[in-house]
Amino acid sequence: MLELLCGKPELPFPEQYLDIASGKFRDAGFEILEAEECFRPIRFFDVGALVWFARIIEWEFPGFSVDSCLDRLLNAQRILERNGCIEGRIHRFLLVARK
Repeated sequence: MLELLCGKPELPFPEQYLDIASGKFRDAGFEILEAEECFRPIRFFDVGALVWFARIIEWEFPGFSVDSCLDRLLNAQRILERNGCIEGRIHRFLLVARK
């Protein structure tokens, strides 16, 4: 999704992966109680929903605005019309630690 809307910007949080975060917690003396990570598909069935998503989690879409990304949004609309949806992938992780 990020590349579709913003091109290839720098990743906003390049170290936000479970192995890196859990290693930092372990190094700081924490016991890891639970650790899960997932890469899930996400689908949008209209461009307005994609814009809403990008605006509410602005930290994942640096520099996004409708005006600055209009050409990319028009391309997203073409993808939607061709494929029936706009598909991407989201990454989330859960880390529970105790000191």
